[in-house]
Amino acid sequence: MDQMAKYPSLQGKRVFVTGGGTGIGEAIVTAFVEQGAVVAFVDIAKQASEALCAKLAQAGHSAPVFRYCDITDIPSLQRTIAELAQQLGDFDILVNNAANDQRHDIQEVSLDYWNERIAINQRPMFFTIQAVLEGMKKKGGGSIINFSSMSWHAKGAGYPVYATTKAAVIGLTRSLARDLGPFGVRVNTVTPGWVMTQRQIELWVDAAAEEEIKKAQCLPGKLMPEDVANMVLFLGADDSKMCTAQDFVVDAGWT
Repeated sequence: MDQMAKYPSLQGKRVFVTGGGTGIGEAIVTAFVEQGAVVAFVDIAKQASEALCAKLAQAGHSAPVFRYCDITDIPSLQRTIAELAQQLGDFDILVNNAANDQRHDIQEVSLDYWNERIAINQRPMFFTIQAVLEGMKKKGGGSIINFSSMSWHAKGAGYPVYATTKAAVIGLTRSLARDLGPFGVRVNTVTPGWVMTQRQIELWVDAAAEEEIKKAQCLPGKLMPEDVANMVLFLGADDSKMCTAQDFVVDAGWT
């Protein structure tokens, strides 16, 4: 197995992750815990999240703190962040990972469906940032990592509302990087390619998809959640202390 980087600056850092129980989020939580960070995360996948905490504790790590939270409920989300910050200390790193790429047909998108997709994939990012900001200011800095997607870069079909929300992440990151830079708070985007999470494998990765991946990626092989988590670690660590307002693409050269 390849030896990956250790980041001494992550030791003891307080990290908050949305959607940390499965998929890319699970890899992010695991990676920060293995670096010695103090990690809290929210998810609606209760069983998977509790299993992740138990697995990391059994491996000899300090278990992350999990709270069940529906991120579309902004007051509940902000209250949960405040409670966790009081319990663990103000957060140094925020990872806005949670999303849902449910497919949809243009003609069948109702106003309610549009609003629901925005409520999952776009709205929480701003309000998690708002919730951690005072704590980061008090600490003299922090790192905020927002997740976009290669979907809109690649002109992906079948999820126009999702693609719209993920394109909007770039604007949020760049605008807030300017606003928050004076406080030492860095804001960056991570844009994953087609990552082989369990959900993707179960729902979308068939023989035709395998061929598309081979053709579209510059690098051979499958893009795994850990590959994305490694970029997130770098952006959380002091090694990236002069990186802000940028989009870090991890897609094996697809876009």
